[in-house]
Amino acid sequence: MPAFGKRRFSDKSNGPTTIIAAGCVLDGSLSGDNDFLLSGKVIGNSDLSGVVTITPEGEWSGTLKAGHVVISGTVQGDVIASGSIEITSTARINGTVTGDTIAVAEGAVIQGDMKILGKNASERFVEKREDDPAITPQKIAS
Repeated sequence: MPAFGKRRFSDKSNGPTTIIAAGCVLDGSLSGDNDFLLSGKVIGNSDLSGVVTITPEGEWSGTLKAGHVVISGTVQGDVIASGSIEITSTARINGTVTGDTIAVAEGAVIQGDMKILGKNASERFVEKREDDPAITPQKIAS
């Protein structure tokens, strides 16, 4: 079964989450093993092994490399995940998206290539919770 079940990757997290709050700007490189929740802005590249979640308010400029990635905000640069990538309906990406599995919600905008490294095909899903797009989307059949 793909990683896109009824729960978010971060629900399975074992460690603390680093939060970059709205209004904060981080300019530089990020590395580490923890999960990251981005509601502010990052300008730079990363080499992270945890889950990176970009909220609808979050912005990333640079190469985002992580274990798993959930994008609801804006990314200007490449996204590379050793695991799965979930792109919600509010996501705006300008760059190449590369991952083992990629799920894209209806309404997401991706200007660039998508490269699936795993044996699973990409998946399409529709947001089911109107009040909070950062909550787990429900998968639908293609």
